[in-house]
Amino acid sequence: MTSRLSGRVALVTGAGRGLGAAHARMLAAAGAAVVVNDLSVTAAGDPDPDRDVAARTVAQIRRAGGTAVADWSDIAEFTGAQRAVDCALSAFGRLDIAVNNAGILSNTTLSELTSTELCRHLQVAVLGSAGIAKAALVPMRRQRYGRIVNTVSEAALRTGHHAGPAYAAAKSALWGLTMALADETAGSGVTVNALSPGALTRMSREHLARAGQPIDLAPEHVSRVLLALVDESAADISGRVIHAAGTAVREYRLQRTADTPLVARLVAAGFE
Repeated sequence: MTSRLSGRVALVTGAGRGLGAAHARMLAAAGAAVVVNDLSVTAAGDPDPDRDVAARTVAQIRRAGGTAVADWSDIAEFTGAQRAVDCALSAFGRLDIAVNNAGILSNTTLSELTSTELCRHLQVAVLGSAGIAKAALVPMRRQRYGRIVNTVSEAALRTGHHAGPAYAAAKSALWGLTMALADETAGSGVTVNALSPGALTRMSREHLARAGQPIDLAPEHVSRVLLALVDESAADISGRVIHAAGTAVREYRLQRTADTPLVARLVAAGFE
């Protein structure tokens, strides 16, 4: 245990296992009191027979000397997201860090995709993240301090990831949400960033097995980068997208440029 985040309160969604659990444990080890939110669903978003994943993470944190409470709110609706934030305020009196980690995964192709499945992905990843941010910004703005971190994916940032269109679309929307919230919170003491993780979890296991998983992709490597993003010293970092996989850390930067072969080809074709 350290005192790096002593006095701070963090809420992590989807924190019952995998990457979210690693985030919660590391935040607690740094001194933060943590709300472990997890509805207990399968990777595809169906009800999971294991209904105690949030409580299990809380128990791990407490055994290590940390402070945590469990929350089972369904953040896919604004009312549920508000309940998760209210849990932090009720248990600890404040909220300083919100980590939007909850998500579901399917590889359904567009020809087989239903509107229900697409909407469920958007509800969990986008509506859930927006709802948590909306509720969290009330106390964060009041105290003029806050750190919000959204979880995107390389499936939204490049080709070759082979995720389904529902998952990719939801994660792409989170990029836009991150940029809009960074603009909205500028000068308020609140930062908003996105983290693109490369970590071996139940959601990524199949994809990484196909890719060969050449490096150590322990979730804790990503959590260390998260810790840096939510630190008090990171007040000047907002509207950024960071990819963390193993010990590699990279920044995704989206910029317009006219100096590419494709632009030259399109311009030339337009004047034929």
